[in-house]
Amino acid sequence: MSETSAEAVVSAASATASSAGNWRKAGVAGAAIGVVAAGAAAGVAIERLTVGRGMRKKARLALDSTGPYGGLRGTPGKAYADDGTELYYEVDEAEPQAALAPRRRRLFGRKAPAPVTVVFSHGYCLSQDSWHFQRAALRGVVRTVHWDQRSHGRSGRGVAQLEDRTPVTIDQLGRDLLAVIEAAVPEGPIVLVGHSMGGMTVMALAEQFPELIRDRVVGVALVGTSSGRLGEVNFGLPVAGVAAVRRVLPGVLKALGQQAALVERGRRATADLFAGVIKRYSFASRDVDPAVVRFAERMIEGTPIDVVAEFYPAFTEHDKTAALARFAGLPVLVLAGVKDLVTPSEHSEAIADLLPDAELVLVPDAGHLVMLEHPEVVIDRLADLLVRAGAVPAGATVGPYGSTSSSAQPG
Repeated sequence: MSETSAEAVVSAASATASSAGNWRKAGVAGAAIGVVAAGAAAGVAIERLTVGRGMRKKARLALDSTGPYGGLRGTPGKAYADDGTELYYEVDEAEPQAALAPRRRRLFGRKAPAPVTVVFSHGYCLSQDSWHFQRAALRGVVRTVHWDQRSHGRSGRGVAQLEDRTPVTIDQLGRDLLAVIEAAVPEGPIVLVGHSMGGMTVMALAEQFPELIRDRVVGVALVGTSSGRLGEVNFGLPVAGVAAVRRVLPGVLKALGQQAALVERGRRATADLFAGVIKRYSFASRDVDPAVVRFAERMIEGTPIDVVAEFYPAFTEHDKTAALARFAGLPVLVLAGVKDLVTPSEHSEAIADLLPDAELVLVPDAGHLVMLEHPEVVIDRLADLLVRAGAVPAGATVGPYGSTSSSAQPG
C-alpha cells in the first residue's frame, strides 16, 4: 500500500531539490511509491471521465457516515514503552463464565477453560481498528486487548524517533508489545495474534523474551506476515519496476519525510489515485464492500507520511526466522491471502515449514488485508485456534458481523 501518489512524489522531490457467524460460519506499505501509483492511474482515469470530483467526495462522505467499521470501542488504557512513548490500548472483557450453559461446561469435565486474553497487533499504516470484524465476533466470548503501535492510531509518536532520531526497529516494536502486555495482561495465559508488521512484532517479542512465550503464551496466529527476506518481494511489479523501486525508494522516502506538510497536501489533492493504489495492494477480490475499502483508506490516510518513511527501513532489515522456534509445541495458525502482493503467501508457507505442527491456511482471492476482505475465514480459523488453546469451550458461538460483499448490508 503506497502512502502517496506519483504526483506527490514528484512534488516532494522537486521541493527537496530546490530547498535541499458461529465458530464455523463465522506490507510492507509504501514500497510501490511512484511506480505502483502510475500503474493504478489508468483505472482511476477512466472513473474520472464518468464521475465528477464532487460526486466522488459525496460518495466518500456517505460511506464514512454510514459504515459501522472501526466504531467498536473498549475500556481504554495506556502503557509506556522503554523510551517513554505512550501506547494506547483497549480491553474488551469476556462475559462471566457462569453464563455458559451447564451442558457446555461438562465438555470440559465441569471446569471452565482457563481465563485467556487474546492480544491483537496490527500492521503498518493501520490501527487496532483493522481487526474490526474479529473483535466484533469475539466480544463477550473471550477477553481481548487491541493496541495501536507507536506512531499509529491513538498511540503517541515514538519518543526515540522524535527526540533522538533513533531509527525504528522491529525489536523496538517487540518491546512495545511487552509493555502493553505488562499493563493490560499482568497475569494469565495469552494468545498472540499479529497481522503483517504485527506478526513481526510478535516474532520480535518471542526472540527477546522467550521466558514469556514459555510461561504464558498458549497460542499464536500469524496473519499475512513474514519472518524475513522482504527485500526480495516484487510487489507484483515487472523486473524493471522492482529494480527502480529498490534503488530509489530509500532516498525518496527520506525526502518525503522531510517534506511532510507538502506531501500531505499532495495526498489530499490526489486522493482518487491514492485510493486506487490502496485497493490494489489491500484487496484481491472484486466484490468487496465499498465501505470496507473506504475504511481501509481512512486508516492508511491517517498515517502521516513521515511515519511511513520512518518505519520503512525496518522491514528490509527484518529477520526473525530463528525466533519462530520459540513457538514450537504451541497451537499456531499461519494464514495468508494467496494474492497478497505485500507479504506474499510464500512467506507464510516458509513460516509453516519451520513450524510443522502449525495450521497453514491460504485464502484464495484474498489480498493483504485478508481479515477485512474475508473476515469469516479468519474468524473461523481463529475460533479453532482458541479452542485448541483452551481459551474458549468448543460449544461457544459468536454471531456474524457484517460482510465484505457489496450486495450485503453491514451490521
